[in-house]
Amino acid sequence: MAEVVKMPKMSDTMTEGVMAKWHKKVGDKVKSGDVLAEVETDKATMDLESYWDGTILFIGVEEGKAVPVDAVIAVIGKEGEDYKAALDAEGAPAPAKEEKVAEDKPDTKETAKSETGAAALTDADLEKMGVTVVRMPLLSDTMTEGVIAEWHKKVGDKVKNDDILADVETDKATMEVMGYADGTLLHIGVEKGAAAKVNGIIAIVGPEGTDISGILNQADAPAKPVAEQKADAPVAETAQPAAETAEPVTADGSRLKASPLAKRIAKEKGIDLSQVSGSADGGRIIKKDIENFKPAAAASKAAEGGSAPAEKAAPVLTPYVGEEKYTEKPVSQMRKVIAKRLSESLFTAPHFYLTMSIDMDAAIAARTKMNEFSPVKLSFNDMVIKAVAVALKQHPNVNSSWLGDKIRYNEHVNIGVAIAIEDGLLVPVVRFADGKSLSRISAEVKDFAQRAKSKKLQPADWEGSTFTVSNLGMFGIDEFTAIINSPDSCILAIGGIAQVPVVKDGAVVPGNVMKVTLSCDHRTVDGATGAAFLQTFKALLEEPVRLLV
Repeated sequence: MAEVVKMPKMSDTMTEGVMAKWHKKVGDKVKSGDVLAEVETDKATMDLESYWDGTILFIGVEEGKAVPVDAVIAVIGKEGEDYKAALDAEGAPAPAKEEKVAEDKPDTKETAKSETGAAALTDADLEKMGVTVVRMPLLSDTMTEGVIAEWHKKVGDKVKNDDILADVETDKATMEVMGYADGTLLHIGVEKGAAAKVNGIIAIVGPEGTDISGILNQADAPAKPVAEQKADAPVAETAQPAAETAEPVTADGSRLKASPLAKRIAKEKGIDLSQVSGSADGGRIIKKDIENFKPAAAASKAAEGGSAPAEKAAPVLTPYVGEEKYTEKPVSQMRKVIAKRLSESLFTAPHFYLTMSIDMDAAIAARTKMNEFSPVKLSFNDMVIKAVAVALKQHPNVNSSWLGDKIRYNEHVNIGVAIAIEDGLLVPVVRFADGKSLSRISAEVKDFAQRAKSKKLQPADWEGSTFTVSNLGMFGIDEFTAIINSPDSCILAIGGIAQVPVVKDGAVVPGNVMKVTLSCDHRTVDGATGAAFLQTFKALLEEPVRLLV
C-alpha cells in the first residue's frame, strides 16, 4: 500500500517548510533511513528521511516552494502502484495531466482576439498606422489615478510631439502631459474634471481620418505594466510640477513659450530662456533649441544691440546623473518566522523597559584573574548569563511565562542566548544555567555559535527557554531595547562597557560602566518586580565573587 509523506513539524515554532533540495526523484528506489530531501525551516536546514522502503511514486512540491506542516509532499509505494487513492484519502490534489502545447495552446500571434472579436492591435500595428495611444502616465511613486484638470487641445486639433495636451492633477501636484506624437488629436477619453487610472487611455493621436474604433474596443485590454511605464524616459520627462513650469516672460513683459522639457534642461544648464530663440510655432522654445543654444553667440548679439554688459554669470552646475537600483530577494523561512513571532510579541505583550548602569571595574578584574585558570577563555557575556541565572533563582516571578488563562512560574533556569547569523537570529538555550560553572557556560555558548553559523543546530537546542539575553555590546552599542522572546516574560539587552567619569568616595575618577535594559511583559512582571531583579543582577556583577558561591 502506498505511504504518504507529509511535511513534518521540525520545531516548536514551525508552521511551514521550504523544499531546499530533493535528493530523490520520481522512480527512484528508497530505503528506510534514506535522506529524501533538505527542508529549510525557520531555524535551520534539516534532512528529511524516509521511514519506508519502496519507490518514489509522486513528488508534490517543487524545490524552492513552501508547504505547510502536515501537507502531502510525496508518496512512496510499490513500483507501478496506483497512488491516487492515497492522495484522495488525504485530500491532496492529483497531479495535473500533461498537455501537448503544440496541440492545445493557440498561436497568440494568429488568434489573439479582443472581447469584441476583432483582432487585437499590437504596438507594431499602431506604428504602421501612425497612431499613438496616450495613456495616463505614472507621475509619482504613490499615484494610482490622475484627474484631468485642463485640456489644452480638442478633438481635431493638430498637435506636435512637444505640445502640451493636458494638465493632470495627481496626489502631489498638477503636472503637464505631452503626447510625444505629430498628427491630429483623434480622441479624448477622459473629460475635464474626470479621473483616469494609471495606464488608462486618455487620448489618441494619428493621421486625420484614421479609424480608431478597433483601438477603443480593446481599451479595457491589459495595458503596459506600470513598472515599465515609470521607467520609460519620455513619460518621466512629461511630468513637471506646475510650480516649476511657470511660464517666464520676455524683456517686454510678454509670455515666453517653452516646453516643460526645455525649461527643465535650461534650468539644469543655467540657461536664461529669454536669450533663447524658439523654433516651434509661435516662437515656442523646445528641447533642440536649448541643446543648440550657444551663450557666446547670445552675448555677441546683445552687444550688437548696444545693451549694457551683463553681470558676471553665476557658475553653471552640470546635471548629476544617477541611477536608482535595488535588488529583491524572497523572504527566507527563518526571516518569516522572526517577523511573525516578534510582531506577535510586541503587539500582544504590553512591554515596559527598565534601564540600569552597572560598575564593571570589579568584573573586569575578576575576569582577568579567572582567565588565568579557566580551561576556556571567559567573556563578559558568560558572566552576564551566570549572573542572570543566579538572580532568577532569587526572583521566580521574572522566570515566568504567560499562558493566557494561567501564569507558569518556572523552577528551572534555561537562558536563551541570542546569536546573529547571516539569515537572521537564533536563540539556543543554556539549560540549568544556575548550576553550571562559568567555564561550562562559556564552552556551551561557543559551541552554539559555531553550530548556528553552520546551520547544524537541532530543535532541542533552541526550545524551552525561560529568559533571554541579547548582547550587542561587542558591536559598540551603548544601550538598546529588545523585544521579548515569547513565551518568556523578560529579555535583557546588554550594551557595551564604556569608560566614563564616575564619582567614587566624593571624587570624579575614570570608571567602566555597562548599561542594561530589561524588557518586561507587564501581564506577568510589574515594575517593582523587574527593578528588584535588576538590583540583584547589578550586585552580582559588581561583586563577582558572589557568582562562585
